[in-house]
Amino acid sequence: MNEPTGGPMNNEPASGPGNTAPITQEGLRGGRPGSKATTGAHVPPGGGGPRRKGRSGRAEPRFRSYYDLPVLNKPVWEAPDIPGYLFLGGLAGAGAVIAAGAQLTGRPELSRAAKVTAASAGQLSIVALIHDLGRPARFLNMLRVFKVTSPMSVGSWLLAGFVPAASVAAGTEATGRFRPLGAVATAGAALLGPPVACYTAALISDTAVPAWHDGHRLMPFVFAGSSLSAAAGAGLLAAPVEETAALLPLAVGGGLGEVALSEVMRRRMGVVNEAYETRPAKTYLRAAKALTIGGAALAATCRRSRTRAALAGAALLTGSALTRFGIFYAGLASAEDPKYTVVPQRERLDGHSGSSTAPGGEPDRGLP
Repeated sequence: MNEPTGGPMNNEPASGPGNTAPITQEGLRGGRPGSKATTGAHVPPGGGGPRRKGRSGRAEPRFRSYYDLPVLNKPVWEAPDIPGYLFLGGLAGAGAVIAAGAQLTGRPELSRAAKVTAASAGQLSIVALIHDLGRPARFLNMLRVFKVTSPMSVGSWLLAGFVPAASVAAGTEATGRFRPLGAVATAGAALLGPPVACYTAALISDTAVPAWHDGHRLMPFVFAGSSLSAAAGAGLLAAPVEETAALLPLAVGGGLGEVALSEVMRRRMGVVNEAYETRPAKTYLRAAKALTIGGAALAATCRRSRTRAALAGAALLTGSALTRFGIFYAGLASAEDPKYTVVPQRERLDGHSGSSTAPGGEPDRGLP
């Protein structure tokens, strides 16, 4: 996956003409009007051009950077490859866990459907990743080393082990041959399933993109709930109702957990939450919320109705996919506006420096 400058694995500002000075502490606090220390900070009154009206009706400063370049380079990842990759990986990982559970509890139709779902989604996730990379060799190059501190490296190795295991499990189930090998493959895929379902949250959170990084504490749980609701939805859609009773609490809990944790995560982001209110992120996330809640409600009442189960499954699958697309586009929006990088940094800096200030508005550094 192409890593944007100022994006995954580093936190450097975007390069450009004149962008030779780093964002300093003085710059984050405001600095002197017109000085280079104000890189990325809001433009002071009288020297910053037009000011926009905030929600309170008062004029707010317009954030700028050198030559109006963004503080961070916009990620080069594109849709539908990367949001599709995020969704398919989650569906595959959770599907493998459900497949193993169904096999252990004597639900053959559900086990078969979940195995096919896990294998197909895993294979498609690699296709989406390679399409974004441009050449298959780039994916293979990521397997040359294993770096435990790199989500990209860990994720590549997880997929390299998970997809063959899930494919063998589905193949032996479909053909009815090599059952012992299929049982081992099913167990292996189930073991790798949870990290496959959640590692993409660590992947995007370990970047400088504000809307992703600032949600790093809860993003894995949001992805886990979304993956679980999607895989349960796939089971409701494909298996007979006689075997899907155990999926109902997973569908309801995963779906409602995804919605609740998403709200909590966004509320904790402060100003960065505004990126989730930009379009098209807002459109995707609103549709995802409605479909997920609706799917969970249908799942709670579909014990004997095949039609309700199918509708619930389709709603949960679609809602999970739209959640990934919404989060993806919110990240792009947050990388383009310097405000989402500068304001949280300034708030953290003010919190570390304390509330004591010297006359004139400058922080009191305890100098005589």
